Amino acid sequence: MAGLALCFSLPLYRLARFAAESDLHSYILLMPLVSLYLVWLKRESLLVESEPARRWGAVFLTGGLVLLAAYWLVDRQGVNLTTEDRLAFTIFSLFLMVLGICCFFLGRETVKNIAFPIGLLIFMVPFPTVVTQHIEAFLQSGSAIAAEGLFSLSGMTYSRNGMLFLLPGIRIQVAPECSGIHSSVVLFIVSLLAGHLFLRSPGKRAVLALAMIPLALLRNGFRIFTIGQLCVRIGPQMIDSPIHHHGGPLFFALSLIPFLLLLVLLQKADRKKARNEKLETRAV
Repeated sequence: MAGLALCFSLPLYRLARFAAESDLHSYILLMPLVSLYLVWLKRESLLVESEPARRWGAVFLTGGLVLLAAYWLVDRQGVNLTTEDRLAFTIFSLFLMVLGICCFFLGRETVKNIAFPIGLLIFMVPFPTVVTQHIEAFLQSGSAIAAEGLFSLSGMTYSRNGMLFLLPGIRIQVAPECSGIHSSVVLFIVSLLAGHLFLRSPGKRAVLALAMIPLALLRNGFRIFTIGQLCVRIGPQMIDSPIHHHGGPLFFALSLIPFLLLLVLLQKADRKKARNEKLETRAV
């Protein structure tokens, strides 16, 4: 048991230090607390007795051990892995082991009832470098397209060359740092939590989560559009204003408005469907 505790504690300590210093992965520190709270909400289901899912437990444990072995072999070959890649290997393997342990020692019904809180721990796994680069590239490109649409609707004179916008009196480059990847990931996690807590239908939960992708692009595009308008209307010095360098929380808060409206609409549709199902049941 001491060896198992050490196996878990050392990578988790490194993960905590990494997340505390990371702009992108700072949300990782909250994920265990969120999962524990969701398990606490389901505490009554933990008392249900059922057979453990040993077959699935063996599959997950084997997968975790194989992944650790692969990481060890890659490391022994002298491959230069980034901190994110190292932690992605080790923490994902630990995640699989946690799933395996839960399947072995908790009943099948208990695991089923707390599947979402356990699954949410996947967000403790840092994005590998290549995944981060692809997500940033997608958000960067999509945000530029959204900003172009807003500039066109506003009637402002502009031209665009890739990620570069030429506006009257200033040029704005949409850099990878402008992708808003941190706030987009956080908004996606929030949508999963809200869907789990407030929606019954899996389909509506999926709609809420997937809607966060265009919402993230629109939010980032609106931020670029706002900064461009300020630079043109007030002066080029606005490119160095706090709204550019520290305005992320403000635009994240604004994106919560359409998010909450969509959540309310989906809740109403969920309740209407539930009422119709009750009426049909009574009629039968």
